[in-house]
Amino acid sequence: MKPPMANKKSSKKRIRQTLKKTDFNTMARSQVKSAVRVAREAIAEKSENLNEIVNKATRALNTAANKGLFHKNAVARKISRLTKQAQASQ
Repeated sequence: MKPPMANKKSSKKRIRQTLKKTDFNTMARSQVKSAVRVAREAIAEKSENLNEIVNKATRALNTAANKGLFHKNAVARKISRLTKQAQASQ
């Protein structure tokens, strides 16, 4: 993505910061989604190390909530649903 044209030095800096933050947030969100997907697949397959995988996903979600990538209530809901599914599959 090509950044918009800015005239002031502070505007140019803010654009650089925004692009950097956007890249980081996109990558972090993708990692969290991947961890949740792996956990759901492990639940469906009734994997042996299910608790370990679900804990990794939970940790990733909590970290994302602390950094402001996802709303804390949305994270709590996702963790609740994941653990509930994991308990039911055992």
